[in-house]
Amino acid sequence: MQELSKLFKEACQCVDKSTVLIPKGEFKLGEIEMMGPCKAPIIIVLQGTVKADGNVNGKDYWVAFRRITNFRLNGGGVFDGEGNAAWRANNCHKTSLTQCKRLPISLRFDYITDGKVRDITSLDAKNFHINVIGAKNMTFEDIRIVAPDESPNTDGIHVGRSDGIKIINTNIKTGDDCISVGDGMKNLLVERVSCGPGHGISIGSLGLYGHEEDVTGIRVVNCTLRNTDNGVRIKTWPSAACATTASGIHFENIILQNVSNPILIDQEYCPWNRCNKNKPSSIKLVDIKFKNIRGSSGNKDAVKLLCSKAFPCQNVEIGDIDITYTGKDGPATFQCCNISPKLVGKQCPKACSSPLTKLPDQ
Repeated sequence: MQELSKLFKEACQCVDKSTVLIPKGEFKLGEIEMMGPCKAPIIIVLQGTVKADGNVNGKDYWVAFRRITNFRLNGGGVFDGEGNAAWRANNCHKTSLTQCKRLPISLRFDYITDGKVRDITSLDAKNFHINVIGAKNMTFEDIRIVAPDESPNTDGIHVGRSDGIKIINTNIKTGDDCISVGDGMKNLLVERVSCGPGHGISIGSLGLYGHEEDVTGIRVVNCTLRNTDNGVRIKTWPSAACATTASGIHFENIILQNVSNPILIDQEYCPWNRCNKNKPSSIKLVDIKFKNIRGSSGNKDAVKLLCSKAFPCQNVEIGDIDITYTGKDGPATFQCCNISPKLVGKQCPKACSSPLTKLPDQ
């Protein structure tokens, strides 16, 4: 597959729309960067399976598409990250997130404008399956993401510092967040996504780094979560390194099947207790909606809205929540802290009716 880089460069210089075809079959592929700008629209058609090597000491990507306008990737093929060895090398649970061993992200899409990725599979990524940054007007549709539930840091699709992203009709089974939203994300639509196993659909974590940007205009609708560690959640760090705002976040028509922590705002997000929880989060959460969310919880904490003492959540609307829990330590609870939500329709369990309990470390 050494020819792939050469073929891409040739196609990128064509003045007419061009296609690069990877045919059916299995091919080994080392790290590769496909860099624009290109002179005309370009299509990558992956029909076969490309397999990564076992290198975990290289760059922070395996396949990178960068600075391309009018870009398409499709074909029904598979990117196999061969992640088993890398998962053993992952040391994030032993050190701070800013000092983790750098493992390659399977697919990076950096500064893509007017792009569409459709009908591909990402299998067993060493790190994130898909990472998107600096994109404008980009769609992911009919994507399949697969990794074991115990694979660490294998976020399905991570998006940040982009404007106008759609993730549609996609099936994600992985060991971390199915979809994670980083800082600077504007105008994201997540629709008809099936998630599980995994850690749910997450806004954040926000506030770990300085110079982060605001998040705004996030819609997660008509999604199903099965056997996940979390449902729909917003997570920000205490003692945050910045002061930004996340606003216009809308979760609606969500089906839950044995989902732990189905609805969660956690402004004391501090995995492995590697931060100062005594300093409240400086991330402001404004204009948040949770509407028509129903199904079964895997633990009794059906709804937990734990907002910052320094900046209580503002303009939060809770509408038509019906979450059941049948465990022996039940019934399901609905906990609120530093928040006074607007209630619309019915809530089961009853809104803000339960005493606050400590969140498990996660």
